[in-house]
Amino acid sequence: MNATSDLLVLTRESPASRAATLTFGRPPLNILDLELLAALDARIENLARESDLQLVFLRGAGEKAFSAGVSVQDHTPDKVDRMLLSFHGAIGKLRDLEAMTVALVDGHCLGGGMELALACDLVLATERSRFGQPEIALGCYPPVAAALYPQRIGGGRTLELLLTGRTFDCTEAERLGFVHERLGDRAALEARGAELTLSILRHSAAVTRLTKRAVRAGESRAYPAALAEAERIYLRELTATADMPEGIQAFIEKRPPVWQHR
Repeated sequence: MNATSDLLVLTRESPASRAATLTFGRPPLNILDLELLAALDARIENLARESDLQLVFLRGAGEKAFSAGVSVQDHTPDKVDRMLLSFHGAIGKLRDLEAMTVALVDGHCLGGGMELALACDLVLATERSRFGQPEIALGCYPPVAAALYPQRIGGGRTLELLLTGRTFDCTEAERLGFVHERLGDRAALEARGAELTLSILRHSAAVTRLTKRAVRAGESRAYPAALAEAERIYLRELTATADMPEGIQAFIEKRPPVWQHR
């Protein structure tokens, strides 16, 4: 099932599917202009309302790029405030989704495209993919990268990438921790996405979403506070679901669980 526009395509296997794919519809480079960013922001806001959603894929249309970044024309003084507000709003909503988010990268992943991919929980990329933050050549810097990348690779390495603006290959992106899985080609990328969908959707939506909430707490807090929040979620929210006792009882009775996803 598809919900289609010139800007963005929302794809599901069926209306009741707990997985969705968002495809940027501006090939060959899938530039993120104000119109596309507004569509992305609205689409993510709608997906956030789906309480049983478990998985969201982001990808680019065409054969050349995931996205080559935010439109240069939208960096001009009369548009830059609106551009940053729209882009950072979409990034914030994406990071706040309780469904797992996965970037499927095949080709160029540059500038705002790279920031958007790295805002996802998981980045799967083909060998031919190329990454980079070239904003320095335009006389500016990428705020999301400046805020997000030091947590992953440290301040020094972040500065090296942002101040040189160099492009690097998928092998280096994986070594740096930007890419979580490196696949040989697009067919392998598609197969891994399908495998991940089956692996996640076989479990309770209520439990997968609470698990992500607990992991997010671990990202943003020191260990004692993170553990306290994970315990709180477990004792106050997880145990209140219908699916936790069902999972335990099904194990005891040696039968498949029947999830209610709540």
